[in-house]
Amino acid sequence: MNPIHNVICSSRRWRRSVERELLPWGLDGVELGSRVLEVGPGFGATTRVLVKRLGRLDVLELDSRYCERLRIQFGSRAIVKQGDATSMPYPDREFSAVVCFTMLHHIPTRQGQDQAFAQAARVLAPGGVFAGTDSLGQGRWFKLIHIGDTMNLIDPRELPGRLEAAGFQEPVIECGERAFRFRARVPGG
Repeated sequence: MNPIHNVICSSRRWRRSVERELLPWGLDGVELGSRVLEVGPGFGATTRVLVKRLGRLDVLELDSRYCERLRIQFGSRAIVKQGDATSMPYPDREFSAVVCFTMLHHIPTRQGQDQAFAQAARVLAPGGVFAGTDSLGQGRWFKLIHIGDTMNLIDPRELPGRLEAAGFQEPVIECGERAFRFRARVPGG
């Protein structure tokens, strides 16, 4: 992320927005189960809310500096691994849920996004859920904070087919004003 993005995502205002709006909306009606993987939390605003809700979770983050920050902040409540969403360092069928919030547009290519979807399906136990949110990319402010940063937006109308191609079933995508939420399950369970 670029410096402007870093300032925003580490702010108290963003943390409050995540806690009061983003996660409640993104996970409304989603049953996460007992073993949850969060992918790409960055500064950990979403991790903070998830740890309160779940007690403990696994975290996969690409940036080593963010990983260290997350380890210090959450201690044993979050098992943090450095790694790439397109090649997750976990065994098959490890998790009851995989979640990600406002990070998919940071994967630089469509092929990479599809690999991340396939990896999420691979690490989920039968019947496991993949859920989260991402931005619709509307407004000048959103575009400004991504100058010099990765911004590969997902068209929510195409997402159901992409999730099904990755091995998910029953994808549900709902758009809000500035973001969309999604959920889908792997077969079984």
